[in-house]
Amino acid sequence: MKHTKAADLMTGEVVSVTPDTPFKDIVKLLAQHDVSGVPVLDAEDRVVGVVSQTDLLAGAPALLPGPQDAPDGRSAEPPAAGGLMSAPAVTVRAGDSAADAARLMTRRGIERLPVVDVEGRLVGIVTRRDLLRVFLRPDAEIRRRVGEVLADAAEVPDGDVEVHVVDGVVTLDGTVARRSRLRLLLDLVERLDGVVAVAPRVTALSDDTAGATAGRARQAMPW
Repeated sequence: MKHTKAADLMTGEVVSVTPDTPFKDIVKLLAQHDVSGVPVLDAEDRVVGVVSQTDLLAGAPALLPGPQDAPDGRSAEPPAAGGLMSAPAVTVRAGDSAADAARLMTRRGIERLPVVDVEGRLVGIVTRRDLLRVFLRPDAEIRRRVGEVLADAAEVPDGDVEVHVVDGVVTLDGTVARRSRLRLLLDLVERLDGVVAVAPRVTALSDDTAGATAGRARQAMPW
């Protein structure tokens, strides 16, 4: 079953800097390209860190008048990218799924992820906006993919479970033979590209999970 990968959604042309890029040059790049951060690359294009607007603001006080002023009255120079960046960089592999990238962004509270190859070299950038594109998949296409999961991976006979999809919300209605098969089915459907949520109305005819008793073997159990 094919899942959308980070490489499928990323932007290939990425604004980047090196560790010695000056503070003001980074500010200019963010403004010119309307981005909130840039990856920092070493001489071999490996991502060694990221400079965000937050990082720049943390370094900005060095430009303001105050006790840190140099003896001749000029403000001290702020650090270059290497002294401002957040490191190590939070990155995603080109082959990682869009769902994994979204979970990483949410967990780390970041807006964009550098996409790297197996050697850590920059190949693109993916943003939250890019990841939201997977939810634009038409309902009819989602329903077709769910049908494939039912027939192939979950081995549910045709007609045992009805599928309805409205605005990315998948409703499943019917029965499956075993509770373990039901758990597998729900897990696979939730991972499909474009699925916003799953509303299961499916019962299992037998409980083959750990701890099930023989006396309950034929009892229908709602999920």
